[in-house]
Amino acid sequence: MSAEATNPATPGPVAPKASAAATAPAVPRADRRKSRPRIDLRRLGRAALLGPAVRGKLPDAIGHVVEAHRAHHPDADLDPLRRAYVLAESSHRGQMRKSGEPYITHPLAVTLILAELGAETTTLTASLLHDTVEDTDVTLEQVREQFGEEVRYLVDGVTKLEKVDYGAAAEPETFRKMLVATGSDVRVMSIKLADRLHNMRTLGVMRPEKQARIAKVTRDVLIPLAERLGVQALKTEMEDLVFAILHPEEYEHTRQLIAENAARPDDPLAEVADEMRGVLREAGIQAEVLIRPRHFVSVHRVARKRGQLRGTDFGRLLVLVNEDADCYAVLGELHTCMTPVVSEFKDFIAVPKFNLYQSLHTAVALPQARTDSPGGTPIAAQVVEVLIRTHQMHKVAEAGVVALGNPYAPASDAVVSDAPADGERADPTRPGWLSRLLDWQQAAPDPDTFWSTLREDLAQDREITVFRPDGGTLGLPEGATCVDAAYAQYGEDAHACIGARVNGRLATLSTVLKDGDTVQLLMGQDPASEPSREWLEHAHTPAARIAIQRWLATHPGGGTGAQDMTGTRAETAEDTAPARRADAAQGTAASRPADAAAAEGTPTTRSRGADVLVDRPGTSVRLARCCTPVPPDEITGFAVRGGVVTVHRVECAAVAHMKGKGRAELGVRWGDTTECRVTLVAESFGRPHLLADLTEAISSTGVDIVSATVEPPSQQRVRHTYTLLLPDAARLPALMRAMRDVPGVYDVARAQHQAAGS
Repeated sequence: MSAEATNPATPGPVAPKASAAATAPAVPRADRRKSRPRIDLRRLGRAALLGPAVRGKLPDAIGHVVEAHRAHHPDADLDPLRRAYVLAESSHRGQMRKSGEPYITHPLAVTLILAELGAETTTLTASLLHDTVEDTDVTLEQVREQFGEEVRYLVDGVTKLEKVDYGAAAEPETFRKMLVATGSDVRVMSIKLADRLHNMRTLGVMRPEKQARIAKVTRDVLIPLAERLGVQALKTEMEDLVFAILHPEEYEHTRQLIAENAARPDDPLAEVADEMRGVLREAGIQAEVLIRPRHFVSVHRVARKRGQLRGTDFGRLLVLVNEDADCYAVLGELHTCMTPVVSEFKDFIAVPKFNLYQSLHTAVALPQARTDSPGGTPIAAQVVEVLIRTHQMHKVAEAGVVALGNPYAPASDAVVSDAPADGERADPTRPGWLSRLLDWQQAAPDPDTFWSTLREDLAQDREITVFRPDGGTLGLPEGATCVDAAYAQYGEDAHACIGARVNGRLATLSTVLKDGDTVQLLMGQDPASEPSREWLEHAHTPAARIAIQRWLATHPGGGTGAQDMTGTRAETAEDTAPARRADAAQGTAASRPADAAAAEGTPTTRSRGADVLVDRPGTSVRLARCCTPVPPDEITGFAVRGGVVTVHRVECAAVAHMKGKGRAELGVRWGDTTECRVTLVAESFGRPHLLADLTEAISSTGVDIVSATVEPPSQQRVRHTYTLLLPDAARLPALMRAMRDVPGVYDVARAQHQAAGS
């Protein structure tokens, strides 16, 4: 789709049309696809005024739309388009746009944009009618009678709400209405995006202040929506038009840079493209290599990032192949025959972006000699960015959800029983971000909150996926925390969340999640649980913020005695101090920092325990109390004063601390396993008789309790630390299972004291 504008976005000599033409010489003629001549919408408008076409024939005015539609859907039924055009033309007859064109030119242009992207007939039919209900006497009931419920739904979805009824809230409430409609049919937003693009193309006739206002809404709402729906062709042109209006000086500077580059006698991108064609031809890979000039905003971003621009910075190379496997074959050939820039490689085929985008990204460095001016000073090698994708991937990359056709049309072999019940639509294109948006918009208390929150939400343009222990997934924006995960999974029931476990480890609720993390949320059992005000500082998603704010608004003064924002505390030396003090009362060295106990080898009476063999005959061995190793733990040893060797688990914090001080490790291994001592920490919800039940569970496994420490309850959470004597180390897994089976216990783990800082 062309990046040219029908009218300049801004008055004066700077116009997207002229600048787009300036970029054309950068693309060799052999690499350009054949395109239809630029359509004169004014001429189409005059043709529309000649009256309805002869019954049964297509009006001449939509011939270009039909041509574009036939290119993607050669067998499409064109009768709905003919009837929709006749209704739209007769309804809008006599109406004029502010640019002086007949109004029918607008729905024609919007429909042509969608036809060029490959939209199916139903979308084009609704596009021709998208302003009839809003601006003429046509009713939604008439649309349903003549074109069916699907077209009526799409037209209703893009129809604005009246300012007479909604006042200043008309715009945000219109967007809310469109987003809700998009949740059931993404084609609603496709029509709205094309509508906004054509309006932006013809914005130059409006007052500067109105241009700026519309451009800002386009920048903050429509462009992010186009990005999330994957419609890059619309997104990039809207970005350039907004750029021209809001930043005219920087736009003009960028236009000059593009024009100067286009005037260069040589084109390094064309040379590399020819070289790539030769490499792939020799490898027997059928591929098309094209030059993709960067659009204005992209060139501006590169200029700000790199400073001085060179020829290869004004575009990228696109390699199109037929099969997914060919993408990787192309990658292998390019990396073999050219110099790859490994840090630039990204695989969006194996891991697609959240907006359906798939492609391989790589870069190759040009040989140094090619970048040197004759007799001049050598300069840094230029880098050429390369995109590798199939033709289908390219179609989706350009048109996003529009390229998917009608997602609601049943397959030819569809089974009736698989159809959704109660008329509910099964929408395979409804992504996670849209589902989250639809959830929180219902809770937005007023239009202003919805409007501001929508802009903030759309500004978060990256998404991560985290896994639940049951195998389910949660889609969250990048930067989301455990607080966000809690509200995404449980809604307002997340008020009772008291902690989380990330990748099996206890973590704070403020922990920022990463793509691929596994998150288990720990929920309290008290129905009166309340969120903390501090959670707002760590809530990244609108759903979490709105839920917390609504609870706080209905509970004045609440939230101060809620769960600590630290959630479940990490196991630190300070946390386990009560247990160490209890051990100290028995004359052990555990009350000191772990590394101190190990370094000093504090004398203790060696109890009957697991036999440890050390590669130093006659050496006395002691098991470190900081990590209480038991078979079959992987262990290591360190010599301390008095010829004693202390044995630690290899993951013990004291091991890393002593290695950092240059202490030499000694080889140790388990011998015969008999009695052994271990320290376990049980995390649980507070309830009556919990200590008695835990003690009974431990005793039932035949294990002796050496010492026990119970910390004071904190926000329904209780922490128990037990030092236990096992008759056989093999009983440890069964012991931990028995403790976890006690109602209210949500975690049992080996104690791991951290070493003091060096």
